[in-house]
Amino acid sequence: MSRPNAQSMKPATAAKKLDVYLPATPAEFQQNPITRAELATLQENPPQWLKDLRKNGPHPKNLVAAKLGISIAGLARGGVVDALTTEQINQLLEEKPDWLVAERESYQNVLREERRLKSLRAEQARES
Repeated sequence: MSRPNAQSMKPATAAKKLDVYLPATPAEFQQNPITRAELATLQENPPQWLKDLRKNGPHPKNLVAAKLGISIAGLARGGVVDALTTEQINQLLEEKPDWLVAERESYQNVLREERRLKSLRAEQARES
């Protein structure tokens, strides 16, 4: 890839921006700083390894949680500590273990409460 400079980022930062799990990326990607131009190229014209990672995983925790409809903390409470593949995520969605059902319900309650509070604050702002 390239030499470190003010316009480059660590591989971990680039992986986060690409929504991929860093340890699953090729060694060359993991070991070299990535420039903004290289990142833009990866986003606009992803190589096969990036397409495969995005499709099959393993996926980072934030994407696993989003695909399961729960929070990252809910993953931890459910005992999920490692990155999961798309197949593993789909299997969990099919099996619907008790912890996942409970976490999804809890997460939806949190989101409802956040929406309610946002609406209440907006209403209060209009009144003042």
